[in-house]
Amino acid sequence: MRIYFAGPLFTQAERLWNVMIAAGLTKAGHTVFLPQTEVQAITTLEADAIFQVDVDGVRSAEAVVAVLDGADPDSGTSFECGLAYALGIPIVIVRTDFRAGGDALPGQNLATINLMLSQAAKAIVNLPDPATTSEAVISTLVDALAGLSRDGSPLSRI
Repeated sequence: MRIYFAGPLFTQAERLWNVMIAAGLTKAGHTVFLPQTEVQAITTLEADAIFQVDVDGVRSAEAVVAVLDGADPDSGTSFECGLAYALGIPIVIVRTDFRAGGDALPGQNLATINLMLSQAAKAIVNLPDPATTSEAVISTLVDALAGLSRDGSPLSRI
């Protein structure tokens, strides 16, 4: 499956986490578009060039994996989720943060994040236990991706 990996990439820790999870998905047989890697292939750091590379990456994906850790999810990741949703591309939310920061409305798929992001998800991987390993995150994410379909099937919570 062609996956667009959306997530914050501003700190060394975030970039390392992204690479580690993307590598696990690649090892499982997926093709992963990782924006922090893809922008290295362009010859300019002009805003329009970076924007276009990322938008094209979302458009060509069969699924978007979105890391929504933090008290408020990354704004770029939120945009990428909105674009994917508008294009009918399924979104798998990954949340490993034990802090709450969402809307917690009745019927909300994941109360610890923004309502709009929660309800746009096709699958949710919610592993807030600090003892959860990156290997467990990858394994659970691979299972969630295997269960995706574009036929409007119900949300998958893992």
